[in-house]
Amino acid sequence: MSRHPSSLPDQTGRTFVVTGANSGLGLETARALAGAGGHVVLAVRDTDRGAEAAAGITGSTDVRELDLADLGSVHRFAEKWDGPLDVLVNNAGIMMVAEGRTADGFERQFGTNHLGHFALTNLLLPQVTDRVVTVSSGLHRGRQVDFEDYNGERRYNPHRAYQQSKLSNLLFTAELQRRLAAAGSAVRATAAHPGYSATNLQSHHAVPVMNVVMAIGNKLIATSAAEGARPTLYAALADVPGNTFVGPTKLRQTRGAPGPVPRSLEAQDPEAARRLWDLSEELTGVRFPL
Repeated sequence: MSRHPSSLPDQTGRTFVVTGANSGLGLETARALAGAGGHVVLAVRDTDRGAEAAAGITGSTDVRELDLADLGSVHRFAEKWDGPLDVLVNNAGIMMVAEGRTADGFERQFGTNHLGHFALTNLLLPQVTDRVVTVSSGLHRGRQVDFEDYNGERRYNPHRAYQQSKLSNLLFTAELQRRLAAAGSAVRATAAHPGYSATNLQSHHAVPVMNVVMAIGNKLIATSAAEGARPTLYAALADVPGNTFVGPTKLRQTRGAPGPVPRSLEAQDPEAARRLWDLSEELTGVRFPL
């Protein structure tokens, strides 16, 4: 597979769901896939903004409502799905936001970035024919998931909550791949790290002054959103093994051609991955369907 979005292999006849596709990495991912001939469903919280985004995409698109911070919305999206789905791209996320709760009472970053995608993936999995791609981050590095305070009820730190949610994305990918293989499924689970890309993800920090710092960083250091989408596209389309973590391979994982990159030891812990899966099933009420 070419490593540049403008020269993707032909995706005619294939269907993709991209969460959070109205802006940033999700929009660029959707744009590239539709431009290569795929049919792309933009799964977004705000369908008006989603329609505006779709209007700027050349190719076949559809816009559907999905709020990952509301399990009811996740169920409604999945219940309306009909037909095969080649690739599910779990892209949407929030970053280092002020303390808050999802509609179901979960800490917002853990609930949106991990639990919402966990539920969506398992509900759609019987229709998935190729793979599930989950966007994580190089910022997953740090302490293991706090299974005693995953909900941030004892102490909330926006940076720790984000790190925990992105680590959860990788543990989820590893355990999903293990279960798929055990079930004899050909579906693969992969993950992607976009590097530091300029998107609006960095503009909702719990500490207001950090929004200014990140805005400066977006201008001086960050790559474009199109560049940041390259690892996701590679993870979605390249012939890589399940549980591959794709990211920029040069310049401290910020820029460079996408390819497999290392993950932290915490993200490679099979016991933590199984424990997180069990917890996620308990919290969402959604189970592995295969």
